[in-house]
Amino acid sequence: MPRHSRIILLSFLIVFACLPISCRDKAMPKPKGYFRIDFPQKNYEIWNQDYPFSFEYLKGAKVIKDKSRLAEQYWLNIEYPKYNAILHLSYKEVSKNLEKYLEDSHKLVYKHAIKADAIDEKNYIDKENNIFGLVYRIQGNAASAIQFIATDSSKHFLRGSLYFNNHPNSDSLAPVIQYIDRDIVHLMESLKWK
Repeated sequence: MPRHSRIILLSFLIVFACLPISCRDKAMPKPKGYFRIDFPQKNYEIWNQDYPFSFEYLKGAKVIKDKSRLAEQYWLNIEYPKYNAILHLSYKEVSKNLEKYLEDSHKLVYKHAIKADAIDEKNYIDKENNIFGLVYRIQGNAASAIQFIATDSSKHFLRGSLYFNNHPNSDSLAPVIQYIDRDIVHLMESLKWK
């Protein structure tokens, strides 16, 4: 075999040997994944105790009296043990102080603005049951993901705030937040004053 033919053959062999190496994708680390969460079908129970209000809550959640040292008479917690979350409900009787309660609630929501990406507000009005409210959806890695207020503007005021018992991570908690968000809306829709 002539020398010229050997050089061409050797060149082709080197090119073909290098092709598989040069065409490979660069190694990239896989993004962090999260466990899949299967949610049960929603069923609700009526909570109607000796309180100035009643509502429906998700079956499987636990409604317990708030026993913290700052808790007042009609404060409750709705615990979601499967999701490590608590919806804190604080009730106050209105007596010419509704404006102060509204202002305090607004301040408590916007304390989360430091960590929040956005805070969406949505009005809730149920004239038939005399319920006027506001739902705050706090996006990002804030400590509380959802807060709400409900009032009849003359006698009753109820405030709720959802917290998780772990470090806030909006990416991993997003499905659970959406699941509980629907329960909070249902609570407001089923709320009745006494």
